[in-house]
Amino acid sequence: MKKLNIAYWVVTGLFAAFMIFSSVGNVISDPQSVEMIHTQMGFPKYIIPFLGVAKILAAVTILIPKLDRIKEWAYAGLVFDLVGATYSFIALGHPASGWALMFVFIGIAMLSYYLHRRRQHAMQA
Repeated sequence: MKKLNIAYWVVTGLFAAFMIFSSVGNVISDPQSVEMIHTQMGFPKYIIPFLGVAKILAAVTILIPKLDRIKEWAYAGLVFDLVGATYSFIALGHPASGWALMFVFIGIAMLSYYLHRRRQHAMQA
């Protein structure tokens, strides 16, 4: 159980840190976020800070113990965000070098969720 807990916290901490770090520019609507999300992808400007705040709230949620039902929604939202961003890059014709790394973060999200579920089952046993 100790190894499982360590693995969960390391993977989940790294994943949450990545999601929070990648959200700060969205929250403050920095020029790079506006360029990518509004100008290149065509999303409205008002959605940029909303997405940033939602990602931060979800990342914080997966770090808080005992919020199992809400964590399910948080993981789903974060994965939808990553998959949606990856699809958007592909649909816009960006080269693989611009979006292939996203699959690493999707994999880390899946590993974090898998370890979360394993911990749940281990605690119930």
